Amino acid sequence: MARDFTNADEGKHVMTADGDMVGTIETVSGGMAHIKPDASLDRSIRQQLGWSEEGADTYELRSDHVDAFSGNEVHLKSNL
Repeated sequence: MARDFTNADEGKHVMTADGDMVGTIETVSGGMAHIKPDASLDRSIRQQLGWSEEGADTYELRSDHVDAFSGNEVHLKSNL
């Protein structure tokens, strides 16, 4: 498991294991990241992340979905 999210992660891009952009971390609260999804985010990726609610401004991302943190990006696990 990757580390918990911190306030320093705000503004980082969230990427799939294939290099597609999921969205941007808007805020971090209680160790949970709140992601503003990219407009072109595929519906299947949303479902894999548990983001089934349509039209929400942000969605929660659990740290157990994260493979690695690098620079200005957060990389998701390939086995979502």
